Amino acid sequence: MIDLKVIVVGAAGRMGRMLIQTVAATEGMHLVGAIEREGAPTLGQDSGLFSGIGANGVLISADPLPLFAKADAVIDFTTPASTTLFAALAAQARIVHVVGTTGMQSEDLKKLEAAARHAVIIRSGNMSLGVNLLAALVKRVAATLQEDFDIEILEMHHRMKVDAPSGTALLLGEAAAEGRQISLDDANSVRVRDGHTGAREAGRIGFASLRGGSVVGDHSVIFAGPSERITLSHHAEDRGIFARGAVRAALWGRGQKSGLYSMMDVLGLGDV
Repeated sequence: MIDLKVIVVGAAGRMGRMLIQTVAATEGMHLVGAIEREGAPTLGQDSGLFSGIGANGVLISADPLPLFAKADAVIDFTTPASTTLFAALAAQARIVHVVGTTGMQSEDLKKLEAAARHAVIIRSGNMSLGVNLLAALVKRVAATLQEDFDIEILEMHHRMKVDAPSGTALLLGEAAAEGRQISLDDANSVRVRDGHTGAREAGRIGFASLRGGSVVGDHSVIFAGPSERITLSHHAEDRGIFARGAVRAALWGRGQKSGLYSMMDVLGLGDV
């Protein structure tokens, strides 16, 4: 089979460099493009040298159009504004778009849904195998336990993370909400507690966010019932788990019908 031709956007960031390393180490794909924003100091540099794997001849560029025209897939851990732009380009080029961007709002998601009419878009708040298995467990437990078990989601990340709750925490919240057959909206979730909040309302899903140090990502889902608690947790120790998951998603996306998919689909957990 011909190698999958891949573009990495946000190529100079921590995840971008990790993705370039992972693509280079993965059989069945090779890098054909590395994209950064206009004015970035890394433009024109060899993406392999910059990522620490040796020269690969793929220079970091700010012009996506010629690269999308020759690629099979793009892997994207950037910003909501950039991701929606890349989704439109992926739709035009009819290529796979793997989205690990967090902090996306409803308007951004509508743009992804529109692009998915013409492209295979695989989006997840977390690309790791372990987190998606955790989400499947959370959905099952939430469906099994009654509302006298309160659901709280606790997450901690490094001090530089700019969005809260994390995309992974929201992914886990969505799994819990699906298990309870409710929507994860303002009526059913609590994102902030401060001051005299009153007693906890039954049935709502609570979130708490911690920031500090260099924590890659810790997530726990707590089911607190009368006289007992169940805690399901995942601890990320290396960003490589996200890059490996994204690369796996890109390979899976080849040959799929246009549409919006998740890592649960990639891992065959969509019916769990």
